[in-house]
Amino acid sequence: MKNYLKYPHSLSLESVIDELRTTTKGLSNKDAQERLRTYGPNEIPEAKSISLFLLILKQFKSWLVIILIIAAIISWLVGHMLDTWVIIVVVFINAGIGFLMEYRAEKAIASLKRMIVKTAKVLRDGELVVITSAGLVPGDVIVLEEGDNIPADGRIIQSKNFRSIEASLTGESFPVSKKEEIYPIKTPLADQKNMVWKGTFVAGGYAKVIVTGTGTNTAIGDISETLAKIEVKRTNFMKKTDVLAKQMSVIAIVSAVLIFLIGYFYRQFALEEMLLVSIAALVAAVPEGLPAVISIVLAIGAKRMAKRNAIVREFTATETLGAVTAILTDKTGTLTQNSLTVRKVFIPGTSDYTVTGIGWFPAGNFMQQKVIIDVDKNSTLQKLLKIAAVSNNSEFQHDKEANTYDLIGDPTEGALSVLARKGGIRSEDIQHYKLDDLPFDSTKKLRATLIEEDKHQELYVTGAPEKLLERSIFLLTAQGESKLQEKEKERIQKKISEWSNQAMRVIALAYKRQDTGVINEDAIDDLVFVGIAGMIDLPRLDSKEAVLKCQQAGIRVIMVTGDHVNTAVAIAKKTGIIEDKTGNDVVALTEQQLLMLDKDEFDKAIINISVFARLTPKMKLKIAKRLQVMEHLIAMTGDGVNDAPALKQADVGISMGIMGTDVARDSSDVVLADDNFATVVNAVEEGRIVFANSRQASFFLVTTNIAESVTLLVSILLGLPLPLTATQILWLNLVTDGVTGMALATEPGHGEIMKTRPLVKNENILNKEVIPFLIINVVLMVGFSLAAFYYYMSDGLEKARTAVFIIMAFTQLFNVYNLRNIHKSVFEIGLFSNRYINLAVGISVLLLILVTEVPVLAILFNFRSIYIIDLILLFGLSSFVLWAGELYKLLNKIK
Repeated sequence: MKNYLKYPHSLSLESVIDELRTTTKGLSNKDAQERLRTYGPNEIPEAKSISLFLLILKQFKSWLVIILIIAAIISWLVGHMLDTWVIIVVVFINAGIGFLMEYRAEKAIASLKRMIVKTAKVLRDGELVVITSAGLVPGDVIVLEEGDNIPADGRIIQSKNFRSIEASLTGESFPVSKKEEIYPIKTPLADQKNMVWKGTFVAGGYAKVIVTGTGTNTAIGDISETLAKIEVKRTNFMKKTDVLAKQMSVIAIVSAVLIFLIGYFYRQFALEEMLLVSIAALVAAVPEGLPAVISIVLAIGAKRMAKRNAIVREFTATETLGAVTAILTDKTGTLTQNSLTVRKVFIPGTSDYTVTGIGWFPAGNFMQQKVIIDVDKNSTLQKLLKIAAVSNNSEFQHDKEANTYDLIGDPTEGALSVLARKGGIRSEDIQHYKLDDLPFDSTKKLRATLIEEDKHQELYVTGAPEKLLERSIFLLTAQGESKLQEKEKERIQKKISEWSNQAMRVIALAYKRQDTGVINEDAIDDLVFVGIAGMIDLPRLDSKEAVLKCQQAGIRVIMVTGDHVNTAVAIAKKTGIIEDKTGNDVVALTEQQLLMLDKDEFDKAIINISVFARLTPKMKLKIAKRLQVMEHLIAMTGDGVNDAPALKQADVGISMGIMGTDVARDSSDVVLADDNFATVVNAVEEGRIVFANSRQASFFLVTTNIAESVTLLVSILLGLPLPLTATQILWLNLVTDGVTGMALATEPGHGEIMKTRPLVKNENILNKEVIPFLIINVVLMVGFSLAAFYYYMSDGLEKARTAVFIIMAFTQLFNVYNLRNIHKSVFEIGLFSNRYINLAVGISVLLLILVTEVPVLAILFNFRSIYIIDLILLFGLSSFVLWAGELYKLLNKIK
């Protein structure tokens, strides 16, 4: 049942209390239980994980598999039991490969999910108790403190220095200071500062909150409902394999019908004989090994991606990535590191200090004019670092095995703590006694710590620079304390403005001596100003290179974030999404600006602009949908709850495995184990390789099928017996072609695969590009096969069929080298550079000799032994396929 309270952020506190029929002391247990029965538990229904049975069944939802099943049924009806069982085995091998890969991926995702605290501190019958968060109801009053997960949406009743981190929901990088004031109805969610949201957590301070929404009637619940409404689509690769299956089924049916009609009506063959021949033609035209080979191509692609930290949840997404034309990327935690880093320090009277090192790792250097300076010899800088270390409540957990640091507390305080550690100063190493502490006050925009050291007391203060400047009357320099002059204030203000325009969060640091042992909040003045620190959520080290690779590959990168527009533009410039010098052009738009545009203007905006800020989940979803309408194949990357709808809508959704929320991971097709945007580009590269290998392997298999069908058709027209039996055709399709086709799936990328335009969205696996190659191969295979058949007929039908079988097999073994790359010469990429193909060809040759020369097998498959000189002759004739392919590539290159 939906909560009936609308727009609580725009109501007075008294109205909220009246509407929810509660008090500031909370509900009674009896009332709460009644409401729990009415509204249901405070839970978001989890998407049901697919059962093992349905996961197995999913592997049979392919036109290729359906055609094989039909072929097996027909073979069974006419009594060809060997053919029937061989096809059934192929179908189940294909299903097994797909099932195993997807099952492993789901297991990997499950291992990435983190346990979250599911309790809440709530007032019941006037007493503060701890209950499971599922038991919260509208009208409950909860208490929130630093480090708490926020268990429900709510309106703040009272608070003190309360800040929450909402990056997963809104994309806001920094903690949001909350207030009790009323906001207009149309205020965006990210700016409703009198509200708290389920799924976010408390960065600092204290708040008493009245619950206004639970379960699906929350901001995160609204997103889950949006997700449920998004229709699950067949992937791009599924559509392509369906087209391929239909193409092959048309060829199979047409060839079988033609052969039957010609043989029965024109050549006057017996009905039973022509039915058997038609079945052979049907078997010949169906690429029995294709589903298994395509599954292996995808499996190898998924395995390669996993090695490059991209875990594939949806098997076919490996290929779809190769055709992506646009990537919609979140900013916080995707392009950036999701950890604040102090990059600059300014102390009046000196030039800027640049600080090296990134993230929470406490190592780095202080540099002035590109020269490393000795912090120990700079007393003013040491004082600034001491304030940064002491006026601080953040802590770090160091995972020594993984060598990672997890922050507990406010990210701003964490960045200052790391800054101090880089200068060799840790709070725990300073001989001081903390007398009092004032957490960050959102009204005064500062925090303060009072310490006693060397028998005197000092108040250390950090906060908004403009506020600390107002409260400062002295300035610390290398010569000591001096009067803070207006000229110095102007210089400091200019530096603050400069850094703010670079999307830095600027924090000032100051101190003063005092005699009292407590902090008087109204007497934090007459400070000694020390300096300012500029911090930013830095782009990942390889984000810029990754964006450049996308642009070279013809892939557009679009930033869609809930963060502020200035921050978004700054990061977009640093990562190369937009140019640093853009003149008067519009470089970014917010949601409010987008809402003012009509449909045509909106479409024009998303075509020409690459940065969108302050977006809600619904606007991200709208952008994704409109780009798809424009025939873009899109990938969406993100880690937050706010990214989930667009992740699900995208052709390929890519979520973060470490910092990502469960909702984001469950909505995605690919999960990045290292949360690195650069891994997306690696995945796109692998996707392009997968498509190339899918095309080459499919073309390789189809060539034999068409050649076999044409050979059968021409033989019937010429009045000759069948040159191959159905069982012999199955061996060619499954063993000779299957083994080498699987090896073809292992082919690595060649050349500048990421410097070409994306694949056309609707480009089929078999297209006009491969037709010339197909004609050359089919003409040679059919010509040599019929010539060999006619030549050896005088030695008996079985020997003639053996010769045709050998020609068909050897031509395809030579063809596999042709199809390692349909543009480059095999000698250019290295004739024997793919050991898997060399091994597969060797195995195929060995099996060919065994099946034609070992008496038991030869009798089973109706073969007769041939002389070694004949084998060499047939081998030489078959090699013409390779030389013809090389000549075609050379002529194509000259053009």
